[in-house]
Amino acid sequence: MKTLRKLLLLVLLAGPCCALWAQEVQPTWESINRRGYPQWFSDAKLGIFIHWGLYSVPAYASKEGYAEWLYRGLMLEDSGRVAIMRNYPPKDGSAPSSVQERYGALRDYWHAELWDADEWARIFKGSGAQYVLLVTKHHDGYCLWDYPTLLKDWNSVVSGPKRNIVEELTTAVRKQGLKMGFYFSLAEWSNPLHRWTVSPHDSIAPYVERYMIPQFKDLVSRYKPSLIFTDGEWDNNAEQWHARELISWYYNTVGPEAVVNDRWGHGHEHGYKTPEYSGGIMDTLTPWAECRGLGRSFGLNRNEPLENYLTSDELIQHFAKLVAAGGGLTLNVGPSADGHIPIIQQERLRDLGEWLKVNGEAIYGARTWRQPYEYRQVEYFRKDSVLDFDWVRNAPIKGMTYDNFQVEWTGVIVPEYSEAYTFRVEVDDDALVILDGDTLLDYHKGMVNAMQSNAQEANNSKHTQATIKLRKGQRCQLRVLYRENDLEAVMRLRWSSKSQSECPVPAIGGFSGMYSCQQPQVCYTRKGNALYAILFNRPDRQVGLHNVPQPGANTSVHLLGCDAKLPWHLVNGVMVVDFTGLEAQQIDKSRSAWVLKIDNVDL
Repeated sequence: MKTLRKLLLLVLLAGPCCALWAQEVQPTWESINRRGYPQWFSDAKLGIFIHWGLYSVPAYASKEGYAEWLYRGLMLEDSGRVAIMRNYPPKDGSAPSSVQERYGALRDYWHAELWDADEWARIFKGSGAQYVLLVTKHHDGYCLWDYPTLLKDWNSVVSGPKRNIVEELTTAVRKQGLKMGFYFSLAEWSNPLHRWTVSPHDSIAPYVERYMIPQFKDLVSRYKPSLIFTDGEWDNNAEQWHARELISWYYNTVGPEAVVNDRWGHGHEHGYKTPEYSGGIMDTLTPWAECRGLGRSFGLNRNEPLENYLTSDELIQHFAKLVAAGGGLTLNVGPSADGHIPIIQQERLRDLGEWLKVNGEAIYGARTWRQPYEYRQVEYFRKDSVLDFDWVRNAPIKGMTYDNFQVEWTGVIVPEYSEAYTFRVEVDDDALVILDGDTLLDYHKGMVNAMQSNAQEANNSKHTQATIKLRKGQRCQLRVLYRENDLEAVMRLRWSSKSQSECPVPAIGGFSGMYSCQQPQVCYTRKGNALYAILFNRPDRQVGLHNVPQPGANTSVHLLGCDAKLPWHLVNGVMVVDFTGLEAQQIDKSRSAWVLKIDNVDL
């Protein structure tokens, strides 16, 4: 009888929640947002992104470029991409007359002869990932399932590998107990109904209604992915993409576990956030997951230098920072055309998985702590010949943050002519240029944006200039202060005169640059009644924790992977944890980051 009463009580308590999920989602932002986001995504923290397609054959971009944008590079006649494609002529001996024909020749070179979907799924499972996100169709429009495209042989079942990659990988991933998600490009560079970046933006309706929507519904209806990640939306608005109708239809088709991202065109009001190659964001109201590669491309780029790749230590620590800030990570792998995941990528995934086996308790299902980081100030010095930088998906120096850093440069410049010189700065976000002690240029992005009513004008207003008369041979002291807040780090200083065309400002012996930022050295997460402190430096004798609230007599501390309690004491409000009783091998069960579990504190 007691059991029956308990069951009835559980049903009554669950009723409102179940009713919410059971209600049909209407094609309105209000209804879609009321439905909310499934808990599994917020708890998962780690997913694996996969970019694999025709672009994986040449696997080429600039050292900082996106290899999967090969088709667009050919449209723009990018010299490097045009040159690499000379290695892949059409095998029928024809002379391609269009970008689509030139790019389409790659179908005869993509064999996927080493691809084993089950092996991929085992690797992803071993990384500690909870979901997989496959690019089913990138901006080139080439499909990885048997959808009847408008271009002949433009899917992987009738050309290329001649396999249904979506179906095979979905089956393998679900066999490993992982959620399966799909990336789906809304726009296409190649579609005859609307060629993205070529056709007028407002002429997209026939493509959306006659092709894109039926294609999207075919993919979802057949494979019912737990997650949809749309992209390529930015030239059109959410109404033109029919975002409300497609999101609500997808939610009603797949059910409570379905979730979508936030890339649905201007004016969208729903979706988990997807910062890309960033230091993460601080948002505890909307789920988010940074997406990035292990290097600086999503598709495999054979032109990338080793230093572009995250080390295992950098990867694990970056991941911990994201989780502490309330988000997660969708980490990309770029397989080679033969279907092999490069060894360096496999190694990074394995190391992350080994770390999570010991420390996953502090990650999966974790929530933010009100003070997520303890910082340390780091400074780096280097000489720069000129100030001409665009730090795309990159920190200026290894060890620095991607966002929120400062640089101060000093140098001596000597003009070649006695005449007026115009100095011009291009910057994102702030810069102050001081010449011989007087302010020459003072640019603050926030101020400009506040004065601009049009967002596009504001984005284009990253230039400011000033003109000053200088004498030939005059030694001028130049001081430049630069601050980067978030994303799109750019700093370029140029000058020109009547006799000199515009060029980067040179300094005698180069500019002396002092780079500085604050880096987290301890991250905090919480789950249930436990607080977790994630240390980025291997603990030696003692570690002081500043953000632990009111530890008391019943507070206990453990190092994850080690059962022994660690003694602690307070010094001026700082919790000092003593590691001297641990053997080295106990500490070394983890690497890259060490996690302390702190029970019985005031959360």
